[in-house]
Amino acid sequence: MSFAEPETRDGFGAFDAFDTYAPVDQATTRPRPARTRPRLVAAAACLVLGLGLIGGAVTGSWLTGDSAGADGARSSFTAAAGLWHSMPVDQLFPPTIDGQGAGPGGADRTWTRIAVAPDSGCAGAFDPLLGQALAPAGCLRLLRATYTDVTHSQVTTVGLLFTKADAATMTSLKTRFQQQGLGRRTDLMPRPYAVKGTAAAGFGDAQRASWTVSVLTDAPVVVYAVSGFADGRVVTTPQPAVDAVKPGVTTAPAQAGLGNDAQGLADRVERSLRRTVGSASEKPS
Repeated sequence: MSFAEPETRDGFGAFDAFDTYAPVDQATTRPRPARTRPRLVAAAACLVLGLGLIGGAVTGSWLTGDSAGADGARSSFTAAAGLWHSMPVDQLFPPTIDGQGAGPGGADRTWTRIAVAPDSGCAGAFDPLLGQALAPAGCLRLLRATYTDVTHSQVTTVGLLFTKADAATMTSLKTRFQQQGLGRRTDLMPRPYAVKGTAAAGFGDAQRASWTVSVLTDAPVVVYAVSGFADGRVVTTPQPAVDAVKPGVTTAPAQAGLGNDAQGLADRVERSLRRTVGSASEKPS
């Protein structure tokens, strides 16, 4: 199963607003044989040594795969941009994800995929202010999947926003999120993907309990996740995952492990994407 070709429209809709001769004796016009030879020998030795060091560095970079330098980074970034339609759904969002030590207190977690959304644009996928914050990067395609825990009492939507941005824009966006704390504001939350007949049937905006938003700089992708209870209960005080996973926090999202669900799933989907980007950008030997 693969995602379809991209639409031509941006997808954010209303959110778009956001020298080498020996010296001569001047008295005799003859070369100075006694003093110049050691200098020439020393100069030659330095030249050989310098060339050796440069050659060694170049060879080392070839062996370690760093010969491309900035070109390699650009190649990797470019390769990532096309993964939304070339990477199988089960690789982007595995049917089952194991989270060893991902739960509260280091407990293991397992999440099962219960729904995959058709690839789409970004209109309506985020709270308005979050849409405006992400708009400078543009929206190429949005991919989403919803998971539940082993008890089917908690649900989490994971999203991959493939942007139209270059590396500089993604770096600027990440800096803004970090400096302004945008990933912790309750008015800048991603929205869940709910499907009838599943544990996430009642997973709406009011049920959002914890979330995380990660802006990548080595790929034109924003990874996010939002979690909540499967019973449809309203959550009046949602808490960002970065706070809900801290030891000793007694909020409902923290005690239920919903911060761990959001953070754990987003981390693992992001790691899988990075591995695929690395493979896609490798040059054949």
